[in-house]
Amino acid sequence: MTVLSATVPVVFTATAAEARPDAATKPPPNAVITWNLYAQTAVYEVARQSPSAAARSFAIVQGAVYDAVNAIAGTPYKPYLIAPRGRPGDSTPAAVATAAYRALVWLFPAQSDSLRTRYEESLAAIPDGPSEHGGIAVGQATATAMINARRNDGAFSDATWPVGTAPGQWRPTPPGFLQVGAWFATLKPFVIDPGHYRTPGPPALSSAAYARDLNEVKALGSATSTTRTPDQTEAAIWWDDPRLVEWSIKRQLATTHRLGTLRTARMFAMVDLATADTLIACYQEKKHWSFWRPVTAIPLADTDGNPATDADPAWTPLRITAPSPEYPSGHTCYTAATTTALREFFGRDDLSFSAHSTDSGTTRHYHSLSQAMAELDQARTWAGVHYRFASMDGHRLGTTVARDVLNHAFGPAATDPKKPGE
Repeated sequence: MTVLSATVPVVFTATAAEARPDAATKPPPNAVITWNLYAQTAVYEVARQSPSAAARSFAIVQGAVYDAVNAIAGTPYKPYLIAPRGRPGDSTPAAVATAAYRALVWLFPAQSDSLRTRYEESLAAIPDGPSEHGGIAVGQATATAMINARRNDGAFSDATWPVGTAPGQWRPTPPGFLQVGAWFATLKPFVIDPGHYRTPGPPALSSAAYARDLNEVKALGSATSTTRTPDQTEAAIWWDDPRLVEWSIKRQLATTHRLGTLRTARMFAMVDLATADTLIACYQEKKHWSFWRPVTAIPLADTDGNPATDADPAWTPLRITAPSPEYPSGHTCYTAATTTALREFFGRDDLSFSAHSTDSGTTRHYHSLSQAMAELDQARTWAGVHYRFASMDGHRLGTTVARDVLNHAFGPAATDPKKPGE
């Protein structure tokens, strides 16, 4: 793995325009970042995909983009799927735009008109000629390979979560009492077989550990908590924003570290492929353990057989509970995979970054990946949506799966590409 120099980056504060990539602002010059912004518009701003569904979409787009950029760079790295043959001088921006556009149109055919407009704008900035045509051909090839690899991958199937009525068993939660996202547990993996990974499981309902963690989320995660601090409330909302702050953090790090297209494409692919497979493993464990959420457990605590817990029928969490089983935490799985991939790419933990959340209306700043991850582990309890043990075990699972994805698909370069800007 190429390690970047340990210079201190300039801290970039994400703006409202960054949080809303469809705003009328000039996109950054890096084509990979530009099309990642366009992907966010399609994935979330328009389609409103859930974080788990979005993980699949971003992995598809960024995997295709990475293979395209890597091929034009002379394949210094092992490709994710293919390394189509190109010519010296083929346009990397044309390849990026074509790979991303083709993948996005396949994912979101109803958005084909708006995506076509973005694509034509991108190509209009590239001089016509063999360079542009060659880049388009490479992008078409990598997008086609990705689309073929993901056809009938099990996305959006009618799979459901196990539902029970006994103490400890998951059942749909308020306010919607929905059954959502179970298909991710059976999604075709991107890199490795996530079925080999196991978590220790929730503590027994009768245990002191369970009582401790339930009482913690009961006190700190309540919508009307008097023990949660204002900063903890802000962090809980900030991390729970469905427009995930992790998306803008990736782009910010690419910008502040002045990554060229190859390294940006590689970093984005490392993060997005690792998080997709991590969530598959995480959702398989959710389905296996099918453990009840705090919003269910606290009102029914008089049925759990634990003398150290007391029921509060009126208890509600600060944030709405996701419509999936409790254990392990999907968000800590996801962000642990993200931070693991970023740490591997940059070769360091002490990265400074910030991001803005529309839900909280604030920008939070961090000076290391571990600092951010430690806060998230607690923020899921402050939000009232997870017990501490679910977050910690999700953190460990995400780290383990991500490391295996990176070791399998993103080994060191065959040659060390040190071109200016790359």
